[in-house]
Amino acid sequence: MADSPRDYYGMLGVSKDATPEELKRAYRKLARELHPDVNPDPEAQDRFKAITAAYEVLNDPEKRRIVDLGGDPLAQGGGGGQAGGFGGGFGGFGDVFEAFFGGGGPMGGGRGRRSRIRPGADALLQLQLTLEETAFGVRREVVVDTAVVCETCTGSGCAPGTSPRTCATCGGAGEIQSVQRSFLGQVMTTRACSACGGTGEQIPSPCQTCGGDGRVRARRTKTIDVPAGIEDGMRIRLAGQGETGPGGGPAGDLYIEIAEAPHETFTREGSDLHCTIGVPMTSAALGSELVLTTLDGEEKIEIRPGSQSGSVLHLRGKGVPKLRSSMRGDLFVHVEVRTPTRLDDEQEQLLRQLAELRSEDVSVSSKPNGLLGKVRDAFRQ
Repeated sequence: MADSPRDYYGMLGVSKDATPEELKRAYRKLARELHPDVNPDPEAQDRFKAITAAYEVLNDPEKRRIVDLGGDPLAQGGGGGQAGGFGGGFGGFGDVFEAFFGGGGPMGGGRGRRSRIRPGADALLQLQLTLEETAFGVRREVVVDTAVVCETCTGSGCAPGTSPRTCATCGGAGEIQSVQRSFLGQVMTTRACSACGGTGEQIPSPCQTCGGDGRVRARRTKTIDVPAGIEDGMRIRLAGQGETGPGGGPAGDLYIEIAEAPHETFTREGSDLHCTIGVPMTSAALGSELVLTTLDGEEKIEIRPGSQSGSVLHLRGKGVPKLRSSMRGDLFVHVEVRTPTRLDDEQEQLLRQLAELRSEDVSVSSKPNGLLGKVRDAFRQ
C-alpha cells in the first residue's frame, strides 16, 4: 500500500499555520545540525535533503496550497517538478530510486500513485491590434474563458463537510498488480487503478457545483497592457492566469498573441517602416515638396530634381519604437516615378519639343500611321 502524502510540516517541526519567517528559522536550525559539512553521517545527509525539499515546497505559495489541500507537489505526476537544492532536487532522486527498485524514494511515496491535484494547462488568446497600437502601446480589455477554482469546494472536489476516502479497489496504492504465467515463468504486471484513476483516493460525495473536478468554467475580463514596439506574432505572458488544474491545482499561464493588422500605407520590418509614394514625371524632374502622413503626424519630404524611380528617402527616427528601448526605427520612403500613359496632342508636342531641346533622338514618325501614332492611339484606348 502506498504511504500517505509527505508531511512537509512535520519534517521541519512547524505547525500548518507557520509564517514564512517561522519556516525559515526552523529550516536554518535544522540545516546547521544536518549540513554535510557539519555532520558527515549518511542519515543526516538524507535528512538534510529532505528538509531542504520540504522548505522549498512550503516556501512556494502554490506548492504549499497543494500540500494544504492534501496533495504532494513532489509526487510523480503531481506537477511540482523537481525541487531545487541538494543533488538536483529531492523529487528527482525519488524518481531514480523508483526506476531501479520499484518502490518509493527516500520519502516513501507509492510508485504508481499520482496526486489528484495537478497543474493546469496554459491558455492562448489572440489580440488584434493596429500598427499604431503596436507601435506606441495600448491598454486593452480581453475576455478570458478558462477553468477556475470551484468556490463551493475550494478545489477539493468534495461536497461541503466531506473528504476523500482511500480507494477500496487498490487500497490507496493507485495501481493494481496481477501475476500471469508464461513460458518464462511468472510475470507481474502493474496498471493504474481504474476505480480511482491512479490517485489512490475516491470522492464519495462529489461537489455538485464542479462534479468532483475541483474547478469550473468561468468567463472573466482581464486588462492587458501592451508595451510599445511589440511585433506581430509576439506573445505576452500572464503567469498563473491560465487553466486551473484538476483538484484545484495551480493554474497555468495565459499567453496573449499579438496579431497586427495590415496598414494601408506602411509595411513593417522590425522597428523600421517602409512606404511607396508615386511622383509625377515632371515633379521628379523638376523637384517638389510633398506632405506624408507618418505615425507622428504630417511630415514634409523633399523630392530632389532628377529623382529616379526606385530611389529611397531615409527619415531617421520616424519608424516604430524599439521594444523595451527609448530608441526608434527609421522610415524608408521609396520613390516611384510615374510616366503619363495618355497624352493629348498638345502634351505630345511639348514633350517632343523638350526632347529636341535636350537633343534627344525620338526616332518615330509623327504621321498617323507611324509608330508614334500607333503608340498614341494605344494610350488613348
